[in-house]
Amino acid sequence: MNSDFGSETQTTVLLIFTVLVTVTLLLCVMAGPDRDDLANFYTGYRRLTPFKNGLAIAGDYISAATVLSTTGIIALAGYDGFVLATSTGLSLVLLMFLLAEPLRNAGQYTMGDVLARNMPGPAVRIAAAVITLAASLPFLVVQLSGAGSLLIFILDIPLDGAKTACIVIVGTLMIVYAGLGGMRGTALVQIIKIVLLLAVSVFVAVLVLNRFDWSTDALLQAAQRGSGAGSAYLEQGLQLGRSTSAQLDFISLQFTVVLGVGCLPHVTMRLYSAKDAPAVRRSMSWAVGAVTTFCLLVIIMGAGAAALVGSRLITRADPHGKTSVLMLSRALGQETSVSETLLYSAVAGMVFITLLSSVAGMTLAAASSLAHDLYAHAIRRGRAHPRTEMTVAGWTVAAVGTTAIVLAVLVQNWNVAVLTTLAVCIGASAVAPALTYSLFWRGFTRTGLLATLYGGAACALVLMIFSKAVSGTPDAVFPDTDFHWFPLQSTGLISVPVGYLAGWLGSRLDRRRRPAVGWESRQRYEESEARLLAAAD
Repeated sequence: MNSDFGSETQTTVLLIFTVLVTVTLLLCVMAGPDRDDLANFYTGYRRLTPFKNGLAIAGDYISAATVLSTTGIIALAGYDGFVLATSTGLSLVLLMFLLAEPLRNAGQYTMGDVLARNMPGPAVRIAAAVITLAASLPFLVVQLSGAGSLLIFILDIPLDGAKTACIVIVGTLMIVYAGLGGMRGTALVQIIKIVLLLAVSVFVAVLVLNRFDWSTDALLQAAQRGSGAGSAYLEQGLQLGRSTSAQLDFISLQFTVVLGVGCLPHVTMRLYSAKDAPAVRRSMSWAVGAVTTFCLLVIIMGAGAAALVGSRLITRADPHGKTSVLMLSRALGQETSVSETLLYSAVAGMVFITLLSSVAGMTLAAASSLAHDLYAHAIRRGRAHPRTEMTVAGWTVAAVGTTAIVLAVLVQNWNVAVLTTLAVCIGASAVAPALTYSLFWRGFTRTGLLATLYGGAACALVLMIFSKAVSGTPDAVFPDTDFHWFPLQSTGLISVPVGYLAGWLGSRLDRRRRPAVGWESRQRYEESEARLLAAAD
Protein backbone atom coordinates (compact mmCIF):
# COMPACT_ATOMS: atom_id res chain seq x y z
CA MET A 1 0.00 0.00 0.00
CA ASN A 2 1.63 3.24 -1.14
CA SER A 3 0.66 6.64 -2.47
CA ASP A 4 3.11 6.74 -5.42
CA PHE A 5 3.95 10.41 -4.90
CA GLY A 6 7.23 12.12 -5.56
CA SER A 7 9.63 13.67 -3.10
CA GLU A 8 8.10 17.12 -3.56
CA THR A 9 4.74 16.00 -2.25
CA GLN A 10 6.28 14.01 0.60
CA THR A 11 8.30 17.07 1.65
CA THR A 12 5.17 19.24 1.67
CA VAL A 13 3.27 16.67 3.71
CA LEU A 14 6.11 16.39 6.24
CA LEU A 15 6.24 20.18 6.52
CA ILE A 16 2.51 20.35 7.25
CA PHE A 17 2.82 17.56 9.81
CA THR A 18 5.69 19.38 11.52
CA VAL A 19 3.78 22.66 11.67
CA LEU A 20 0.67 20.94 13.10
CA VAL A 21 2.66 19.11 15.77
CA THR A 22 4.60 22.25 16.74
CA VAL A 23 1.52 24.46 17.01
CA THR A 24 -0.59 21.92 18.92
CA LEU A 25 2.23 21.07 21.34
CA LEU A 26 2.82 24.75 22.00
CA LEU A 27 -0.88 25.27 22.73
CA CYS A 28 -0.94 22.29 25.11
CA VAL A 29 2.09 23.60 27.01
CA MET A 30 0.67 27.13 27.25
CA ALA A 31 -2.80 25.96 28.31
CA GLY A 32 -1.61 23.18 30.60
CA PRO A 33 -2.68 23.18 34.27
CA ASP A 34 -0.48 23.65 37.32
CA ARG A 35 0.56 20.56 39.24
CA ASP A 36 -2.20 20.89 41.87
CA ASP A 37 -4.92 22.50 39.75
CA LEU A 38 -7.55 19.78 39.39
CA ALA A 39 -10.30 22.08 38.10
CA ASN A 40 -8.07 23.24 35.26
CA PHE A 41 -6.91 19.72 34.37
CA TYR A 42 -10.38 18.16 34.35
CA THR A 43 -12.53 21.05 33.08
CA GLY A 44 -10.26 23.92 32.03
CA TYR A 45 -12.03 26.09 34.65
CA ARG A 46 -15.11 25.88 32.38
CA ARG A 47 -13.88 29.07 30.71
CA LEU A 48 -14.46 28.07 27.09
CA THR A 49 -17.29 29.94 25.41
CA PRO A 50 -20.23 27.81 24.18
CA PHE A 51 -19.00 28.20 20.61
CA LYS A 52 -15.48 26.99 21.41
CA ASN A 53 -16.74 24.23 23.68
CA GLY A 54 -19.16 23.12 20.98
CA LEU A 55 -16.31 22.87 18.49
CA ALA A 56 -14.28 20.89 21.04
CA ILE A 57 -17.21 18.49 21.59
CA ALA A 58 -17.54 18.04 17.84
CA GLY A 59 -13.80 17.45 17.57
CA ASP A 60 -13.88 14.75 20.23
CA TYR A 61 -16.99 13.21 18.69
CA ILE A 62 -15.61 12.91 15.15
CA SER A 63 -12.94 10.24 15.37
CA ALA A 64 -10.59 9.00 12.69
CA ALA A 65 -13.01 6.10 12.19
CA THR A 66 -15.73 8.57 11.17
CA VAL A 67 -13.43 10.38 8.76
CA LEU A 68 -11.76 7.36 7.18
CA SER A 69 -13.84 4.22 7.73
CA THR A 70 -17.23 5.81 7.09
CA THR A 71 -15.94 7.49 3.93
CA GLY A 72 -14.59 4.12 2.79
CA ILE A 73 -17.86 2.33 3.52
CA ILE A 74 -19.76 4.94 1.51
CA ALA A 75 -17.32 4.59 -1.37
CA LEU A 76 -17.59 0.79 -1.41
CA ALA A 77 -21.08 0.05 -0.06
CA GLY A 78 -23.11 3.16 -0.89
CA TYR A 79 -26.45 3.07 0.93
CA ASP A 80 -25.08 1.22 3.96
CA GLY A 81 -22.50 3.97 4.44
CA PHE A 82 -25.09 6.72 3.94
CA VAL A 83 -27.17 5.29 6.78
CA LEU A 84 -24.10 4.86 9.01
CA ALA A 85 -23.17 8.53 8.56
CA THR A 86 -26.75 9.52 9.38
CA SER A 87 -26.79 7.32 12.49
CA THR A 88 -23.52 8.89 13.65
CA GLY A 89 -25.08 12.35 13.50
CA LEU A 90 -28.30 11.18 15.18
CA SER A 91 -26.40 9.85 18.18
CA LEU A 92 -25.17 13.34 19.08
CA VAL A 93 -28.66 14.76 18.55
CA LEU A 94 -29.99 12.16 21.01
CA LEU A 95 -27.31 13.15 23.52
CA MET A 96 -28.22 16.82 23.15
CA PHE A 97 -31.94 16.39 23.76
CA LEU A 98 -31.90 13.69 26.46
CA LEU A 99 -28.68 13.70 28.46
CA ALA A 100 -26.55 16.81 27.93
CA GLU A 101 -28.05 19.16 30.52
CA PRO A 102 -28.68 16.52 33.23
CA LEU A 103 -25.13 15.23 32.79
CA ARG A 104 -23.63 18.70 33.09
CA ASN A 105 -25.66 19.48 36.20
CA ALA A 106 -25.04 16.11 37.87
CA GLY A 107 -21.36 15.63 37.04
CA GLN A 108 -18.20 17.30 38.19
CA TYR A 109 -15.25 15.76 36.35
CA THR A 110 -16.04 12.19 35.21
CA MET A 111 -18.86 9.74 34.57
CA GLY A 112 -18.19 8.30 38.03
CA ASP A 113 -19.27 11.60 39.59
CA VAL A 114 -22.66 11.31 37.84
CA LEU A 115 -23.21 7.69 38.81
CA ALA A 116 -22.07 8.14 42.43
CA ARG A 117 -24.11 11.25 43.21
CA ASN A 118 -26.99 9.15 44.60
CA MET A 119 -25.07 5.94 45.23
CA PRO A 120 -21.69 6.83 46.74
CA GLY A 121 -19.18 4.13 47.49
CA PRO A 122 -16.02 2.54 46.11
CA ALA A 123 -17.90 -0.17 44.17
CA VAL A 124 -19.60 2.42 41.96
CA ARG A 125 -16.37 4.32 41.38
CA ILE A 126 -14.48 1.14 40.49
CA ALA A 127 -17.22 0.10 38.06
CA ALA A 128 -17.19 3.54 36.42
CA ALA A 129 -13.41 3.37 35.94
CA VAL A 130 -13.52 -0.18 34.58
CA ILE A 131 -16.25 0.59 32.04
CA THR A 132 -14.59 3.86 30.99
CA LEU A 133 -11.37 1.96 30.32
CA ALA A 134 -13.23 -0.87 28.56
CA ALA A 135 -14.93 1.62 26.22
CA SER A 136 -11.83 3.75 25.59
CA LEU A 137 -8.95 1.29 25.24
CA PRO A 138 -10.33 -0.68 22.24
CA PHE A 139 -10.95 2.60 20.41
CA LEU A 140 -7.40 3.72 21.19
CA VAL A 141 -5.89 0.51 19.84
CA VAL A 142 -7.86 0.78 16.60
CA GLN A 143 -6.93 4.44 16.11
CA LEU A 144 -3.22 3.84 16.75
CA SER A 145 -3.10 0.74 14.56
CA GLY A 146 -4.85 2.64 11.77
CA ALA A 147 -2.51 5.58 12.27
CA GLY A 148 0.48 3.39 11.48
CA SER A 149 -1.03 2.10 8.25
CA LEU A 150 -2.21 5.50 7.09
CA LEU A 151 1.03 7.32 7.80
CA ILE A 152 2.93 4.70 5.82
CA PHE A 153 0.51 5.27 2.93
CA ILE A 154 0.66 9.07 3.18
CA LEU A 155 4.44 9.27 3.49
CA ASP A 156 5.10 6.29 1.21
CA ILE A 157 7.57 4.61 3.58
CA PRO A 158 8.52 1.09 2.41
CA LEU A 159 10.91 0.27 5.26
CA ASP A 160 10.41 -2.68 7.61
CA GLY A 161 9.32 -1.52 11.02
CA ALA A 162 8.00 1.80 9.69
CA LYS A 163 4.47 1.00 10.80
CA THR A 164 5.63 0.25 14.32
CA ALA A 165 7.63 3.48 14.40
CA CYS A 166 4.59 5.49 13.25
CA ILE A 167 2.42 3.91 15.95
CA VAL A 168 4.98 4.73 18.63
CA ILE A 169 5.38 8.33 17.42
CA VAL A 170 1.64 9.01 17.31
CA GLY A 171 1.18 7.28 20.68
CA THR A 172 3.94 9.34 22.27
CA LEU A 173 2.42 12.58 20.99
CA MET A 174 -0.94 11.40 22.33
CA ILE A 175 0.53 10.95 25.81
CA VAL A 176 2.18 14.37 25.70
CA TYR A 177 -1.02 16.13 24.58
CA ALA A 178 -3.18 14.52 27.26
CA GLY A 179 -0.59 14.76 30.05
CA LEU A 180 0.52 18.33 29.46
CA GLY A 181 -2.62 19.94 28.10
CA GLY A 182 -5.37 18.46 30.25
CA MET A 183 -8.92 19.37 29.30
CA ARG A 184 -8.17 22.90 28.12
CA GLY A 185 -5.11 21.96 26.08
CA THR A 186 -6.81 19.04 24.34
CA ALA A 187 -9.86 21.25 23.75
CA LEU A 188 -7.71 23.70 21.79
CA VAL A 189 -6.31 20.81 19.76
CA GLN A 190 -9.86 19.59 19.07
CA ILE A 191 -10.89 23.07 17.93
CA ILE A 192 -7.97 23.22 15.48
CA LYS A 193 -8.91 19.75 14.26
CA ILE A 194 -12.60 20.44 13.63
CA VAL A 195 -11.91 23.78 11.92
CA LEU A 196 -9.31 22.19 9.63
CA LEU A 197 -11.53 19.15 9.09
CA LEU A 198 -14.55 21.20 8.06
CA ALA A 199 -12.54 23.61 5.91
CA VAL A 200 -10.73 20.91 3.93
CA SER A 201 -13.85 18.73 3.66
CA VAL A 202 -15.93 21.63 2.35
CA PHE A 203 -13.26 22.37 -0.25
CA VAL A 204 -13.07 18.72 -1.36
CA ALA A 205 -16.87 18.40 -1.47
CA VAL A 206 -17.13 21.58 -3.57
CA LEU A 207 -14.57 20.19 -6.02
CA VAL A 208 -16.52 16.92 -6.24
CA LEU A 209 -19.84 18.64 -6.90
CA ASN A 210 -18.24 21.03 -9.37
CA ARG A 211 -16.81 18.06 -11.29
CA PHE A 212 -20.40 16.87 -11.84
CA ASP A 213 -21.85 20.33 -12.58
CA TRP A 214 -23.46 20.47 -9.12
CA SER A 215 -25.79 17.62 -9.99
CA THR A 216 -26.21 15.05 -7.22
CA ASP A 217 -27.96 12.74 -9.68
CA ALA A 218 -24.91 12.77 -11.95
CA LEU A 219 -22.65 12.16 -8.93
CA LEU A 220 -24.68 9.17 -7.74
CA GLN A 221 -24.90 7.69 -11.22
CA ALA A 222 -21.13 7.95 -11.59
CA ALA A 223 -20.72 6.43 -8.11
CA GLN A 224 -22.88 3.47 -9.13
CA ARG A 225 -20.68 2.87 -12.16
CA GLY A 226 -17.44 3.36 -10.25
CA SER A 227 -18.48 1.04 -7.44
CA GLY A 228 -19.09 -1.79 -9.90
CA ALA A 229 -22.37 -2.57 -8.15
CA GLY A 230 -24.72 -0.66 -10.42
CA SER A 231 -28.12 0.10 -8.94
CA ALA A 232 -27.27 -2.05 -5.88
CA TYR A 233 -25.02 0.81 -4.74
CA LEU A 234 -28.13 2.69 -3.63
CA GLU A 235 -29.69 -0.33 -1.94
CA GLN A 236 -29.06 -1.87 1.45
CA GLY A 237 -26.86 -4.95 1.53
CA LEU A 238 -23.47 -4.30 -0.10
CA GLN A 239 -21.65 -4.16 3.23
CA LEU A 240 -23.29 -6.97 5.18
CA GLY A 241 -25.40 -8.85 2.63
CA ARG A 242 -29.12 -9.19 2.00
CA SER A 243 -30.02 -12.30 3.99
CA THR A 244 -32.35 -12.10 6.97
CA SER A 245 -29.45 -12.28 9.42
CA ALA A 246 -27.59 -9.59 7.45
CA GLN A 247 -30.61 -7.27 7.61
CA LEU A 248 -30.83 -7.86 11.37
CA ASP A 249 -27.10 -7.11 11.59
CA PHE A 250 -27.64 -3.87 9.69
CA ILE A 251 -30.44 -2.82 12.06
CA SER A 252 -28.36 -3.85 15.08
CA LEU A 253 -25.38 -1.79 13.91
CA GLN A 254 -27.38 1.39 13.36
CA PHE A 255 -29.25 0.92 16.65
CA THR A 256 -25.96 0.50 18.49
CA VAL A 257 -24.35 3.51 16.84
CA VAL A 258 -27.31 5.80 17.63
CA LEU A 259 -27.36 4.77 21.30
CA GLY A 260 -23.66 4.21 21.90
CA VAL A 261 -21.43 6.76 20.18
CA GLY A 262 -22.83 9.80 21.98
CA CYS A 263 -22.47 8.06 25.37
CA LEU A 264 -18.79 7.16 25.03
CA PRO A 265 -16.79 8.60 27.96
CA HIS A 266 -14.50 10.83 25.88
CA VAL A 267 -17.61 12.54 24.44
CA THR A 268 -19.60 13.00 27.66
CA MET A 269 -16.42 14.23 29.41
CA ARG A 270 -16.61 17.45 27.37
CA LEU A 271 -20.04 18.30 28.78
CA TYR A 272 -18.59 18.85 32.26
CA SER A 273 -16.43 21.69 30.94
CA ALA A 274 -19.49 23.84 30.12
CA LYS A 275 -20.11 26.70 32.55
CA ASP A 276 -23.80 25.93 33.26
CA ALA A 277 -26.98 24.46 31.75
CA PRO A 278 -27.61 27.29 29.23
CA ALA A 279 -23.96 27.09 28.17
CA VAL A 280 -24.14 23.33 27.57
CA ARG A 281 -27.31 23.81 25.50
CA ARG A 282 -25.58 26.33 23.27
CA SER A 283 -22.43 24.21 23.13
CA MET A 284 -24.40 21.19 21.99
CA SER A 285 -26.17 23.25 19.34
CA TRP A 286 -22.82 24.24 17.84
CA ALA A 287 -21.54 20.67 18.15
CA VAL A 288 -24.59 19.15 16.44
CA GLY A 289 -24.36 21.71 13.66
CA ALA A 290 -20.69 20.93 13.04
CA VAL A 291 -21.15 17.15 13.18
CA THR A 292 -24.22 17.01 10.93
CA THR A 293 -22.47 19.27 8.42
CA PHE A 294 -19.45 16.99 8.42
CA CYS A 295 -21.60 13.85 8.03
CA LEU A 296 -23.15 15.43 4.93
CA LEU A 297 -19.67 16.22 3.61
CA VAL A 298 -18.56 12.64 4.28
CA ILE A 299 -21.44 11.36 2.12
CA ILE A 300 -20.38 13.64 -0.73
CA MET A 301 -16.70 12.67 -0.41
CA GLY A 302 -17.48 8.96 -0.20
CA ALA A 303 -19.68 9.07 -3.27
CA GLY A 304 -17.05 11.18 -5.01
CA ALA A 305 -14.38 8.57 -4.25
CA ALA A 306 -16.57 5.85 -5.75
CA ALA A 307 -17.22 7.96 -8.84
CA LEU A 308 -13.74 9.34 -9.50
CA VAL A 309 -11.44 6.65 -8.09
CA GLY A 310 -13.50 3.47 -8.35
CA SER A 311 -13.84 0.51 -6.02
CA ARG A 312 -11.12 -1.49 -7.80
CA LEU A 313 -8.36 1.02 -7.05
CA ILE A 314 -9.72 1.79 -3.58
CA THR A 315 -9.72 -1.86 -2.47
CA ARG A 316 -6.30 -2.40 -4.03
CA ALA A 317 -4.89 0.27 -1.69
CA ASP A 318 -6.94 -0.86 1.34
CA PRO A 319 -9.63 -3.59 1.39
CA HIS A 320 -11.80 -1.51 3.74
CA GLY A 321 -11.46 1.75 1.84
CA LYS A 322 -9.78 3.76 4.60
CA THR A 323 -7.55 5.55 2.11
CA SER A 324 -10.43 6.55 -0.18
CA VAL A 325 -10.48 10.22 0.87
CA LEU A 326 -6.72 10.48 0.23
CA MET A 327 -7.11 8.87 -3.18
CA LEU A 328 -10.01 11.19 -3.94
CA SER A 329 -7.82 14.23 -3.28
CA ARG A 330 -5.31 12.90 -5.75
CA ALA A 331 -7.99 12.33 -8.40
CA LEU A 332 -9.36 15.85 -7.93
CA GLY A 333 -5.97 17.53 -8.20
CA GLN A 334 -4.67 15.85 -11.34
CA GLU A 335 -5.02 18.95 -13.54
CA THR A 336 -1.61 20.26 -12.43
CA SER A 337 1.15 18.81 -10.28
CA VAL A 338 0.99 21.84 -7.97
CA SER A 339 -2.74 21.51 -7.31
CA GLU A 340 -2.36 17.77 -6.80
CA THR A 341 0.40 18.29 -4.26
CA LEU A 342 -1.41 21.04 -2.35
CA LEU A 343 -4.76 19.24 -2.21
CA TYR A 344 -3.24 15.93 -1.19
CA SER A 345 -1.10 17.63 1.45
CA ALA A 346 -4.13 19.46 2.88
CA VAL A 347 -6.14 16.23 3.13
CA ALA A 348 -3.15 14.40 4.61
CA GLY A 349 -2.79 17.14 7.24
CA MET A 350 -6.49 16.84 8.02
CA VAL A 351 -6.16 13.08 8.51
CA PHE A 352 -3.03 13.49 10.65
CA ILE A 353 -4.51 16.03 13.07
CA THR A 354 -7.67 13.91 13.28
CA LEU A 355 -5.64 10.87 14.33
CA LEU A 356 -3.65 12.84 16.92
CA SER A 357 -6.58 14.65 18.51
CA SER A 358 -8.84 11.59 18.60
CA VAL A 359 -6.41 9.43 20.55
CA ALA A 360 -5.50 12.31 22.89
CA GLY A 361 -9.12 12.83 23.92
CA MET A 362 -9.70 9.13 24.56
CA THR A 363 -6.50 8.86 26.58
CA LEU A 364 -7.49 11.82 28.74
CA ALA A 365 -10.95 10.35 29.42
CA ALA A 366 -9.57 6.96 30.48
CA ALA A 367 -6.77 8.44 32.59
CA SER A 368 -9.10 10.95 34.28
CA SER A 369 -11.44 8.18 35.38
CA LEU A 370 -8.60 6.06 36.71
CA ALA A 371 -7.11 8.97 38.66
CA HIS A 372 -10.33 10.57 39.89
CA ASP A 373 -12.68 7.61 40.31
CA LEU A 374 -10.34 4.72 41.06
CA TYR A 375 -7.53 6.42 42.98
CA ALA A 376 -9.02 9.55 44.55
CA HIS A 377 -12.40 8.06 45.52
CA ALA A 378 -12.23 4.26 45.52
CA ILE A 379 -8.75 3.92 47.03
CA ARG A 380 -8.32 7.20 48.92
CA ARG A 381 -12.05 7.57 49.72
CA GLY A 382 -12.09 11.20 48.59
CA ARG A 383 -9.19 12.27 50.78
CA ALA A 384 -6.48 12.52 48.11
CA HIS A 385 -4.49 15.75 48.01
CA PRO A 386 -5.02 17.66 44.72
CA ARG A 387 -1.30 17.59 43.91
CA THR A 388 -1.18 13.85 44.50
CA GLU A 389 -4.23 13.29 42.31
CA MET A 390 -2.65 15.39 39.58
CA THR A 391 0.53 13.30 39.81
CA VAL A 392 -1.50 10.10 39.58
CA ALA A 393 -3.39 11.53 36.61
CA GLY A 394 -0.11 12.15 34.81
CA TRP A 395 1.09 8.63 35.47
CA THR A 396 -2.22 7.11 34.39
CA VAL A 397 -2.04 9.06 31.13
CA ALA A 398 1.37 7.49 30.53
CA ALA A 399 0.14 4.03 31.59
CA VAL A 400 -2.99 4.08 29.41
CA GLY A 401 -1.05 5.47 26.45
CA THR A 402 1.78 2.96 26.78
CA THR A 403 -0.66 0.07 27.06
CA ALA A 404 -2.49 1.24 23.94
CA ILE A 405 0.80 1.59 22.03
CA VAL A 406 1.94 -1.92 22.99
CA LEU A 407 -1.41 -3.47 22.04
CA ALA A 408 -1.54 -1.54 18.76
CA VAL A 409 1.95 -2.77 17.82
CA LEU A 410 1.03 -6.36 18.65
CA VAL A 411 -2.15 -6.35 16.53
CA GLN A 412 -0.95 -4.01 13.77
CA ASN A 413 -1.37 -6.68 11.08
CA TRP A 414 -4.80 -7.84 12.25
CA ASN A 415 -8.20 -6.61 11.17
CA VAL A 416 -9.06 -4.88 14.44
CA ALA A 417 -12.10 -2.93 13.23
CA VAL A 418 -14.13 -5.19 15.51
CA LEU A 419 -12.70 -3.28 18.49
CA THR A 420 -14.46 -0.12 17.32
CA THR A 421 -17.73 -2.03 17.23
CA LEU A 422 -17.00 -3.44 20.70
CA ALA A 423 -16.37 0.02 22.17
CA VAL A 424 -19.61 1.39 20.72
CA CYS A 425 -21.51 -1.69 21.92
CA ILE A 426 -20.21 -1.13 25.47
CA GLY A 427 -21.30 2.50 25.23
CA ALA A 428 -24.79 1.47 24.14
CA SER A 429 -25.16 -1.58 26.42
CA ALA A 430 -23.56 -0.36 29.66
CA VAL A 431 -22.99 3.40 29.69
CA ALA A 432 -26.28 4.48 28.09
CA PRO A 433 -28.52 2.39 30.43
CA ALA A 434 -26.51 3.42 33.50
CA LEU A 435 -26.77 7.13 32.67
CA THR A 436 -30.47 7.10 31.75
CA TYR A 437 -31.44 5.11 34.81
CA SER A 438 -29.25 7.23 37.12
CA LEU A 439 -30.64 10.50 35.80
CA PHE A 440 -34.31 9.62 35.31
CA TRP A 441 -35.38 6.68 37.54
CA ARG A 442 -35.84 7.25 41.23
CA GLY A 443 -35.91 3.54 42.02
CA PHE A 444 -32.46 2.87 40.59
CA THR A 445 -30.14 1.38 43.22
CA ARG A 446 -26.49 0.54 43.60
CA THR A 447 -27.11 -3.14 42.80
CA GLY A 448 -29.01 -2.15 39.66
CA LEU A 449 -26.20 0.18 38.62
CA LEU A 450 -23.50 -2.45 39.01
CA ALA A 451 -25.68 -5.01 37.21
CA THR A 452 -26.17 -2.59 34.32
CA LEU A 453 -22.51 -1.68 33.97
CA TYR A 454 -21.02 -5.13 34.35
CA GLY A 455 -23.92 -7.07 32.84
CA GLY A 456 -24.27 -4.92 29.74
CA ALA A 457 -20.50 -4.78 29.11
CA ALA A 458 -20.04 -8.52 29.73
CA CYS A 459 -22.91 -9.40 27.40
CA ALA A 460 -21.47 -7.21 24.64
CA LEU A 461 -17.98 -8.69 25.14
CA VAL A 462 -19.07 -12.34 25.16
CA LEU A 463 -21.34 -12.00 22.14
CA MET A 464 -18.65 -10.10 20.25
CA ILE A 465 -16.00 -12.76 20.94
CA PHE A 466 -18.27 -15.44 19.52
CA SER A 467 -19.58 -13.36 16.62
CA LYS A 468 -18.84 -13.50 12.89
CA ALA A 469 -16.68 -10.41 13.28
CA VAL A 470 -14.06 -12.41 15.21
CA SER A 471 -14.08 -15.78 13.43
CA GLY A 472 -15.65 -17.70 10.57
CA THR A 473 -15.63 -15.08 7.78
CA PRO A 474 -12.93 -13.76 5.40
CA ASP A 475 -12.97 -10.32 7.05
CA ALA A 476 -12.90 -11.65 10.63
CA VAL A 477 -10.02 -11.21 13.06
CA PHE A 478 -9.34 -14.98 12.76
CA PRO A 479 -10.53 -15.85 9.24
CA ASP A 480 -8.99 -19.32 9.22
CA THR A 481 -10.80 -20.56 12.33
CA ASP A 482 -14.48 -20.72 13.15
CA PHE A 483 -15.79 -20.74 16.72
CA HIS A 484 -18.66 -18.29 16.27
CA TRP A 485 -22.21 -19.07 17.36
CA PHE A 486 -23.63 -15.54 17.48
CA PRO A 487 -24.86 -14.81 13.92
CA LEU A 488 -24.43 -11.01 13.97
CA GLN A 489 -21.39 -8.73 13.86
CA SER A 490 -22.91 -6.12 16.19
CA THR A 491 -24.34 -7.11 19.56
CA GLY A 492 -26.68 -4.16 20.21
CA LEU A 493 -29.99 -5.92 19.51
CA ILE A 494 -29.25 -8.32 22.37
CA SER A 495 -26.78 -6.56 24.69
CA VAL A 496 -28.65 -3.23 24.94
CA PRO A 497 -31.89 -4.86 26.22
CA VAL A 498 -29.75 -7.01 28.54
CA GLY A 499 -28.12 -3.89 29.97
CA TYR A 500 -31.45 -2.21 30.66
CA LEU A 501 -33.02 -5.41 31.99
CA ALA A 502 -30.06 -6.04 34.32
CA GLY A 503 -30.42 -2.56 35.81
CA TRP A 504 -34.16 -2.90 36.28
CA LEU A 505 -33.96 -6.41 37.71
CA GLY A 506 -31.04 -5.57 40.00
CA SER A 507 -32.87 -2.54 41.38
CA ARG A 508 -36.12 -4.42 41.95
CA LEU A 509 -34.40 -7.29 43.73
CA ASP A 510 -32.30 -4.88 45.77
CA ARG A 511 -35.35 -2.97 46.96
CA ARG A 512 -37.09 -6.17 48.00
CA ARG A 513 -34.12 -7.38 50.00
CA ARG A 514 -33.11 -4.02 51.47
CA PRO A 515 -36.06 -1.60 51.46
CA ALA A 516 -34.19 0.95 53.57
CA VAL A 517 -31.60 1.38 50.84
CA GLY A 518 -34.35 2.09 48.33
CA TRP A 519 -35.82 4.79 50.64
CA GLU A 520 -32.39 6.37 51.18
CA SER A 521 -31.73 6.29 47.47
CA ARG A 522 -35.03 8.06 46.79
CA GLN A 523 -34.20 10.70 49.39
CA ARG A 524 -30.81 11.32 47.83
CA TYR A 525 -32.41 11.41 44.38
CA GLU A 526 -34.97 14.02 45.46
CA GLU A 527 -32.25 16.20 47.00
CA SER A 528 -30.08 15.85 43.90
CA GLU A 529 -33.04 16.50 41.60
CA ALA A 530 -33.78 19.72 43.45
CA ARG A 531 -30.19 20.83 42.92
CA LEU A 532 -30.38 19.98 39.23
CA LEU A 533 -33.59 21.93 38.74
CA ALA A 534 -32.17 24.90 40.63
CA ALA A 535 -29.05 24.83 38.47
CA ALA A 536 -31.17 24.60 35.31
CA ASP A 537 -33.20 27.64 36.37
